[in-house]
Amino acid sequence: MFMREIELRGHIIDSLILPRVFDKILDMGGDYKVLEFEIGKRKTDPSYAKILVIGKDERHVDEILSELRDLGAEIPEIEEVELQPAEKDMVLPEGFYSTTNHKTFIKFKGKWIEVENQKMDGAIVVYPDEMRAEVKTIRNIKKGDLVVVGHKGVRVIPPEKPRESGGLFEFMKSDASSEKPKETIIRKIAKEMYEVREKYRKTGNGGIVVVAGPAVIHTGAGWALAKLIRMGYVQALFAGNALATHDIESVLYGTSLGVDLKTGKSVPGGHSHHLRAINTIMRAGSIKNAVEQGILKEGVMYECIKNNVPYVLAGSIRDDGPLPDVITDVVKAQEMMRELLKGKDMVLMLSTMLHSIATGNLLPSWVKTICVDINQAVVTKLMDRGTSQALGIVTDVGVFLPMLVEELEKLEKENKKDEGRE
Repeated sequence: MFMREIELRGHIIDSLILPRVFDKILDMGGDYKVLEFEIGKRKTDPSYAKILVIGKDERHVDEILSELRDLGAEIPEIEEVELQPAEKDMVLPEGFYSTTNHKTFIKFKGKWIEVENQKMDGAIVVYPDEMRAEVKTIRNIKKGDLVVVGHKGVRVIPPEKPRESGGLFEFMKSDASSEKPKETIIRKIAKEMYEVREKYRKTGNGGIVVVAGPAVIHTGAGWALAKLIRMGYVQALFAGNALATHDIESVLYGTSLGVDLKTGKSVPGGHSHHLRAINTIMRAGSIKNAVEQGILKEGVMYECIKNNVPYVLAGSIRDDGPLPDVITDVVKAQEMMRELLKGKDMVLMLSTMLHSIATGNLLPSWVKTICVDINQAVVTKLMDRGTSQALGIVTDVGVFLPMLVEELEKLEKENKKDEGRE
């Protein structure tokens, strides 16, 4: 047998980190002995555990420890990180460390350095002269980049359950459900969004990214998303050709997919409206040109242009057109999305599975994420990406968005009254 000690710190009980560590050791054929265990007495107090990990031999224990590090285990006799240069562009060294979306540190030259641009499924590149490290995707690796290999000198800090009492993410402790009281949830979401917006207005930091699918327009809630943008609650919009196309179609023809948004009835010849909308924007040259020329006078894309909200319309193989603003190079679209996500506090995902999953893969695990979809399987999948700051709501986005706008308007009126009293 071979044995090594590990340490766990933080809210390791109610965040289920401790039982996951025990399960992982046993699942990998090892055994363990708890040497020390201190439980925090108050809700805000961290807990501590020292555990002896037992394996068949040194290699077996190292394999177990490599998995436990990703759960937040610390190795007391931690070693320096190991680096190897990339032999060519877009080629990583054998045994490279594959990142998680959790906050990560590396021990380099005797110091712990926080890794920048954290995301899952990347590699850590170290810049010795700057004493800096960052996550890079395999496509962005350059020949000679010093890449972390193995697990030595890597410390991962998994997310813990939020400790704020009565807060939104404390309130939503259970899995995604359609049975939670919607008005209460939406009221709490509105409060979180209001706080994020106020912070952004005061400091220029943080902000909210909205990821939206065409169902927002099909359900008649396009006006609500447009109003959120106008009210300053959207700092970036991610979508595809469909959302933009049907938004423009709804403005020009009053339809979405040829269905009248007021009556819910199909319009004769309506099946061609989305193509005519695309053609109109093609003639103008871009969505911005259409706004400036007075062709597009309202809607989601109109508000993005008028309020200088950046957007990424990522194309797919099934797109009609697509619109001239659509980015058909998926690598370029991904890079733009990654750049706009940096430093954001919240992401609101609205009825678009593929774009939401793509966005989730670019996010660090500590960003507050709200997933809204009428399909519970979609919401569950988005919540399973490894963050304790994910909230799932199973509902019709056409109901959710108008209610959210209403709650935000109420909140703003209440705060104005409070300011007036002061």
